[in-house]
Amino acid sequence: MPDHTPVTLRDPSSSLTTTYVPSAGMICTSLADDGVEFLGQRRGVEAYIAAGKTMGIPILYPWANRLGANTYDVDGTQVTLTPGEAGVRADEHGAPIHGVLAADPGWDVVEQDGHRLVASLDWGATPRLMESFPFPHVLTMSVTLADRRLTVATTVAPSTDTPVPLCYGYHPYLTVPGVPREEWVLQTPAMRRLPTDDRGIPTGEQAEWAAESEPLGRRELDDGFDEVPEGAVFALSGGDRRIEVTYVRGYPAAQLFAPGSDAVVGIEPMAAPTDALRRGGYRTAEPGTGPHSGDTATFSITID
Repeated sequence: MPDHTPVTLRDPSSSLTTTYVPSAGMICTSLADDGVEFLGQRRGVEAYIAAGKTMGIPILYPWANRLGANTYDVDGTQVTLTPGEAGVRADEHGAPIHGVLAADPGWDVVEQDGHRLVASLDWGATPRLMESFPFPHVLTMSVTLADRRLTVATTVAPSTDTPVPLCYGYHPYLTVPGVPREEWVLQTPAMRRLPTDDRGIPTGEQAEWAAESEPLGRRELDDGFDEVPEGAVFALSGGDRRIEVTYVRGYPAAQLFAPGSDAVVGIEPMAAPTDALRRGGYRTAEPGTGPHSGDTATFSITID
């Protein structure tokens, strides 16, 4: 059994802390200020480990959200996914969802101090992972907590001369403690909305989404977007609390998730829109050893 020992980082300039569990898929289970929690705990980390039930900030890899079918093709490499095998999980419609790294124990901590944690996973060395995504690479997550900001940098470095498709994302479940959900204010930048069918798969239609800052009220959201500007800032606020999510670089797509049944909002940075692994239109991490090899994407969460 993996040793699910948590690692807690402390902001050297404030009372902010964050906790990760490297052996459970490098999931972030807490982002708290003097014990006041800003991440939705949902069913807890044990349900994530046992059944992939998301909470906190999980990585969704190698694809975020859903795929429209159990097969995809990348430059002639055809892959068939089987829900229930090789880490593939399906939603209620049978669509592969959230990638295959839920609670994966394969992460190795390579650097750790009081406010920084770096862990990596050698994808190509794990046959089970190669079954679902046959592109050898090393995946590295670098986490820093400073100046009331959690910064997450994700690097995909190909291990061979084959480029690696970048369709992953993260799912921060954010909550404003002590403030009713109806009073939360959600701020979003101008971007392009991608309407979906009843399975949550983009229809191919597009609609402009103007920048807004509006009370959440009773609204429910599960909406996908692209054309998210680099450096875009999203925010969730209520009372005297404000949470900012900045798409620093490498995340041109997003999902906004606000269920009516839970007091959380997901502001999800995505390297490509839903179903891009099947449809195309994603960028790739390029092999090599020079300054343009590999790919690093960064987002941050600031608590005010």
